[in-house]
Amino acid sequence: MDKDELIKIWERFADKSAEFKLNPDRNMVNMVAEGVLGNEKKSGLKLCPCRVSDGTREGDLKLICPCNFKIHTTWSTQGRCWCGLFLKR
Repeated sequence: MDKDELIKIWERFADKSAEFKLNPDRNMVNMVAEGVLGNEKKSGLKLCPCRVSDGTREGDLKLICPCNFKIHTTWSTQGRCWCGLFLKR
């Protein structure tokens, strides 16, 4: 999968939600996509590039992008996921 394919997946994911949207800042979205794909090369998982892996499979599964961002304080306090890839509508 390349960066453009990953971004299209995120766009479809966000388009299905009335609660959030993909960040309109394409430079930021591209940066996150490059980080996710880099992590996939290293670990085999599409891990969020903005969070630190604990090195365990169980812990890493919680960091797969898109993560369960609605449980994080950044969602309730700032209206965005941890890295800002998704924003409240």
